[in-house]
Amino acid sequence: MTGLVPLVNLLFTLYTFLIFGRVILSWMRISPYHPVAEWIYRLTEPVLGPIRNMMPPSGMYDWSPMIAMFGLMIVRQFVVMLLLSF
Repeated sequence: MTGLVPLVNLLFTLYTFLIFGRVILSWMRISPYHPVAEWIYRLTEPVLGPIRNMMPPSGMYDWSPMIAMFGLMIVRQFVVMLLLSF
């Protein structure tokens, strides 16, 4: 089972980078129809969308990426500890 730990860490790290990439894309004037932007939006929206829907409006700030990255850190630790306990 310890061989799965690096793979799990890699997957969580890649998803965190995707969320960070979406944040960077929101600062830039790139078309949402650009193939890379569409790909990033499609991969991150299943996590960010429900968080955004649960949060009360906070003006022009979107806190869902920060909450998602924090949640991913917690879930990663839980999954790694679970894998290491076997």
